[in-house]
Amino acid sequence: MASSFLSQDQLAMLRAMDIQAWRSRTTAADIAPVPASTPVDTAPPDWQALASEASACTRCELHASRRNVVFGVGNATADWMIIGEAPGADEDRQGEPFVGRAGKLLNEMLRAVGFERDDVYIANILKCRPPNNRDPRPQEVAECFGYLRRQIELVSPKLIIAVGRVAAQNLLQREDPVGRLRGEVHRLEPFDVPVVVTYHPAYLLRSPGQKRKAWADLCLAREVAGA
Repeated sequence: MASSFLSQDQLAMLRAMDIQAWRSRTTAADIAPVPASTPVDTAPPDWQALASEASACTRCELHASRRNVVFGVGNATADWMIIGEAPGADEDRQGEPFVGRAGKLLNEMLRAVGFERDDVYIANILKCRPPNNRDPRPQEVAECFGYLRRQIELVSPKLIIAVGRVAAQNLLQREDPVGRLRGEVHRLEPFDVPVVVTYHPAYLLRSPGQKRKAWADLCLAREVAGA
C-alpha cells in the first residue's frame, strides 16, 4: 500500500488494520493539505435551520421509534463527505453517525490517509434508525433524501465516499453490489461531484480480509481529491 505520504502514526494505523504499506512515487508535495475543522456550533444559519427541520421531522414512520435524529457531524466546509446507510443502535442513542466499533474503524481509516474525523463531514442516507437495523425502505429514502441533498449543497465537497451497499446504490441509482461499484470514479448528479465507493466498516469488521480493498479505495479517493 502507498506509504510515501504517510507519517509513522498513519503507518501504525495501517498495521492496526492488518494492512501492509507499500511505497509509491507520490511525494508529500503532491498531497493537498488537510483542511481545518469547523466546529458545529459555529455553523451558519442555513445549517441550523436544516438541522432544526430534520430534528422535528415526521415524514415517515421511523420518527415514532427513534431516540434521536442523526443529522450529521464534522466540518461543514469539508473537501471530503462520507455518506453511510442509516443510524444503528449506538448512533440512535448518541445522535451521531458512525460511532461504536464501526465508527472507530472509520476513524482509523481516515487517519491512515491523513484526516481526523472532524476534517470531513459525515452523514447518512437516513437520519433515523430503521427497526432492528433493517435496510431502508424506498419510501423512507425518498422522504429523507431532501435533507441529504441539502447537506451536499451546503458542504459542496470535492469528493464523496459512499460507504456500503445501501449508500452507494441510493446515491448512484444503481443495483450493483459494492464489489462491482468500487475501484472506479462515479459522478453524482446534479452536483457533478466524484464518488468513490467502499465497504462499510461494519462489513470490514466481519470480513477483515477486505480491508486491503478498502485501503485501495481510500488511496483512489485521495488521488481523485488531489487532482
